[in-house]
Amino acid sequence: MATHPEVDTAVPVFPTVGIGASAGGLAAIEAFFSGMPAETDPGMAFVLVQHLDPDHKSMLTELIQRRTRMQVFEVTDGMLVQPNCAYIIPPNRDMAFLNGSLQLLEPAAPRGHRLPIDFLFRSLAVDQHERAIAIVLSGTGSDGTLGVRSIKAEGGMVMVQTPASSEFDGMPQSALATGLVDYELPPAEMAPQLIAYVAHAFGRPPHPASAPLTHSESALKKIFVLLRAQTGHDFSLYKPSTIYRRIERRMAVHQIESIDSYVKYLQQTPVEVQALFNDLLIGVTNFFRDPEAFAVLEAQVIPKLFQGKSAGAAVRVWCTGCSTGEEAYSIAILLQERLESLKASYKVQVFATDIDSRAIAVARTGIYPASIAENISPERLARFFTLEADGSAYRIHKGIRDLLVFSEQDVIKDPPFSKLDLISCRNLLIYLGAELQKKLVSLFHYALQPAGVLFLGTSETAGEQGDLFAVLDRKAKIYQRKEDFQGAQRAALGRFLPPLVERDLANPSDGTAALPPKLSLRELTEQTLLQQLTPVAALVHASGDILYLHGRTGLYLEPASGEAGINNILKMAREGLRRDLTVALHKAASSQGTFKVDAIRVKTNGHHTRVNLSVCPVQSSSRVALESPLYLVILEPSPEQPTLAPPQQRKAALPGDNDKASADTRAQIAELNEELQAKEEYLHAANEELETTN
Repeated sequence: MATHPEVDTAVPVFPTVGIGASAGGLAAIEAFFSGMPAETDPGMAFVLVQHLDPDHKSMLTELIQRRTRMQVFEVTDGMLVQPNCAYIIPPNRDMAFLNGSLQLLEPAAPRGHRLPIDFLFRSLAVDQHERAIAIVLSGTGSDGTLGVRSIKAEGGMVMVQTPASSEFDGMPQSALATGLVDYELPPAEMAPQLIAYVAHAFGRPPHPASAPLTHSESALKKIFVLLRAQTGHDFSLYKPSTIYRRIERRMAVHQIESIDSYVKYLQQTPVEVQALFNDLLIGVTNFFRDPEAFAVLEAQVIPKLFQGKSAGAAVRVWCTGCSTGEEAYSIAILLQERLESLKASYKVQVFATDIDSRAIAVARTGIYPASIAENISPERLARFFTLEADGSAYRIHKGIRDLLVFSEQDVIKDPPFSKLDLISCRNLLIYLGAELQKKLVSLFHYALQPAGVLFLGTSETAGEQGDLFAVLDRKAKIYQRKEDFQGAQRAALGRFLPPLVERDLANPSDGTAALPPKLSLRELTEQTLLQQLTPVAALVHASGDILYLHGRTGLYLEPASGEAGINNILKMAREGLRRDLTVALHKAASSQGTFKVDAIRVKTNGHHTRVNLSVCPVQSSSRVALESPLYLVILEPSPEQPTLAPPQQRKAALPGDNDKASADTRAQIAELNEELQAKEEYLHAANEELETTN
């Protein structure tokens, strides 16, 4: 066996490759090392974990040594990792990274339930960050899948053996299902691609975080535009350092030298735009992540959420940026445990949202790799989860699953939930710029009930000034909403509607209305408002999609419970307004004339009020050229509070038609109402339950 060279104790600056294999992995490992160029050193370290029989001596070290010029070692506890060396896990041990050294631990779980590959990959990600590389080879089960997500979240790279070349394809298929794999190759072809990636990613000096790219501002804006055009999401106010690290990693994957060349590649390759979008969304989450913070939440916050509520009342929770759902389920478990200790019955609603549709799809299934057992107590695991027949995964119990509604939503632009008792937004703000952080904190203040609670990540804060939130527990990052702060609700209501990327970055390509730069949406709206002399309005498409809001629209518009991501006035209309608004918008669009309905009875903040509704088309002019029709929805308090008149007595001002509502109009109302009800039921069913048929 080789003698390990003398080393210093500095944390390594070279890439480290973690290789995981199980059944059928020996042939794959031999093929991988046989494909390593014999004439050059790779400039990286290799750490191998294979599922081994704990009672037999491993011959893996000797077998690999025959296939490579590198030194190969069976790991001893505390061994420091060096480049151009391979390190093999000994039998009956788990292995983890710590400051560039390999630590050996006795297995905590019995054989058959251990996940040593995940254990290595996750520690490698934390220790080596973007210099961590994972390779998943042949094997059964799903070991390595959670580790793959951790490595990608830290900016690392992932290779997976093609299932067709695998003797057992369970582990490769599970890793590929994450959508996070950079290269899918036969083992013999991996080494050349790996060396090329490392040479490109780490062969050049890193760019300083304060100035990620020289002369790159224009290129970055173009990338933001391409992302927004294809995905509908705006990354312009994210932290530049975070964005560039992910861009640089994608450039390394394709060996692209300049960011301008990468922009051209994005323009020519839509699938790469999606791949970059996916990379920007990767986040790490676990059940009961940061156990000390969750302990504070359980002891000091969860009981108070039920205090003062009458029997049958709802406790409403919003987990935004929920990723694959682990922390949302963790909060639901805490709420369920509290419910079981109370004599009165309550309704629990946990709305869990994320920008990433793939992550939401995972969360909806409620199925997670068996390695989650590391983060959940045995008691909770037994009470709230069922181990799948093959032992590779746990399924959340239906009683917990039914407490949650998962939905795709962009918290930056989509309407928020409201009247919430608790908001959990953990490890999202750290990726956003200061301006956007401030806006979201204001949004959370608006969305919470008085004395509602905000739960943030360990590196986040609700603001140092303390204008909106009081600190409940500084270490756990738990805050309580303060009573009204001047301007907070106004800022929150307006912030999610106008686009955050300036409109001069590119011409719209999605068919939506394009306004010349001489006249902004704000100017267009206010110009029409001056003609109508009314303070509350919304500029919308014929479909009801909102372009701009003016005034205290919260009196009449509110996101529907359970429908995150809705930015449509027909969905946001308060109780009593939706039917008349639907008909009015339809009539204004079909006639291209103003349609009015007076004295509509609308439920606002627990009581009813009367409102006059007008919908008028926005007219094109020499200064305003519209590519698609726009309409101004105007809402104003009715000057009188009469008894609600029958529909046929309401006024409808159409060009050349002042007759009362006819039977045809009533039939149209019924038809539209039925269509709206059908859509509502579909959305409710889709959000409430999406069961898998595996």
